[in-house]
Amino acid sequence: MTTFHDVPADLLIPALAERLVEAGAVSRPEWADHVKTGVHRERPPEHSDWWEVRAAAILRKIGLLGPVGVNHLAQAFGGSRDRGANPDR
Repeated sequence: MTTFHDVPADLLIPALAERLVEAGAVSRPEWADHVKTGVHRERPPEHSDWWEVRAAAILRKIGLLGPVGVNHLAQAFGGSRDRGANPDR
């Protein structure tokens, strides 16, 4: 029996995002088209389905690592803020 451990992430995440949309499990907020994905980004995402793909990636990460906290997910999906001449923290 094939599990999500056996399927590569580049095949699993888009298929899972499509299934989440079909099932109606993910609803995109109206502000999602106008925001950046983090403080380390300069521009909003270019893909129109980024919300669903991010939800699928988070779901895969939780399935692989078991119960994880928000801090662990923020470290996995976030980046460091550009503080100019100051060192990163």
